Amino acid sequence: MQISKDEVVEVLKSIVHPSSGVDIVSMDIVTEIKIEKKKLFLELTFPSVNDPLKSSIKKACEVALKDRLSDQVEIDIQIKTPLKPVVPKVEREILPGVKNIIAVASGKGGVGKSTVATNLAIAFAHSGAKVGLIDADIFGPSIPKMLGLENERPSVIRKNDKDLIVPAERFGVKALSIGFFVSPEDATVWRGPMASNALKQLISDADWGELDYLFVDLPPGTSDIHLTLVQTVSVTGAIIVSTPQAVALADAVKGINMFQNKTINVPILGLIENMSWFTPEELPDNKYYIFGKNGCSELAEKMNIPLLGQIPIVQSVREGSDLGEPVVLKKQKVSEEFKSAAEKLRIQVLKRNTASQPTERVKITRHRFSDFKK
Repeated sequence: MQISKDEVVEVLKSIVHPSSGVDIVSMDIVTEIKIEKKKLFLELTFPSVNDPLKSSIKKACEVALKDRLSDQVEIDIQIKTPLKPVVPKVEREILPGVKNIIAVASGKGGVGKSTVATNLAIAFAHSGAKVGLIDADIFGPSIPKMLGLENERPSVIRKNDKDLIVPAERFGVKALSIGFFVSPEDATVWRGPMASNALKQLISDADWGELDYLFVDLPPGTSDIHLTLVQTVSVTGAIIVSTPQAVALADAVKGINMFQNKTINVPILGLIENMSWFTPEELPDNKYYIFGKNGCSELAEKMNIPLLGQIPIVQSVREGSDLGEPVVLKKQKVSEEFKSAAEKLRIQVLKRNTASQPTERVKITRHRFSDFKK
């Protein structure tokens, strides 16, 4: 019996990694397939060196391949140890205890960027990571409400002869927002430099301690806030949130191009499509594509960017954000979508750190439009 590589790939797509709910082919765990007559060689490379499921997944591959192909095929499966993540050559001057800084951005407002940022941060925290979340949307802070911390007023402690803000904490996520320091009813009427200085304080004048991931929820569009972030700290990577609507996708491209600009050069870790379809609670299997279908998946393929997830419009997502009890905390189908997106993001961060040196902070001496043209 002659077997083909396509047949092997189709079989392996049926093997799902339990912690992510994603098949091992999509996770790029299958790194090599060789076929010589009736001999099949398979190489599996897991993102985490200490993945406890390596042996069970290897066994599942053997069983599935023998069942679908032929008992006469000799199967050799090897598990390869991934390269160790790149360690920064110099310690980060600001936030030295933070391993990864992830910017959450969108080209357009109203696409659910803060909702995605909040649910991802909680998903990471509940997986055992130490997580922080900065609400960098200075003019429209929403993280306090989404975390149920609207009445929180952070305290200040003295450390190393410096006064530091103590982030609020809920659901295992440390959080800071300008919303903690102003009345919810008051408009923040600040010029660009004032907003930029506020973000710098949230970053460098806070007691963040040791964190595995610090998410930064940026305002929509491309602005001084984005430039301030990449000038202030070394950003591990960015994720872009968009709906599948053409208008939103056009703005998402601008956000992607901004981060990929040679002056900024921040890696894009992935794209998350929000409001992918509407699913009524009473009809959980029905999908209504209100904003268009597969817009982000097509854009991701076109720009060679990973698609991390597609989040449907479900009433409980909105309710959870309004009540300060994000939906990822609940046992619902949409909660699993957020958890799956978080796991895919974790894998992309690991791949990025394994393959590349840390991002350099942007050094900009003047702000001219020509500086940021591609």
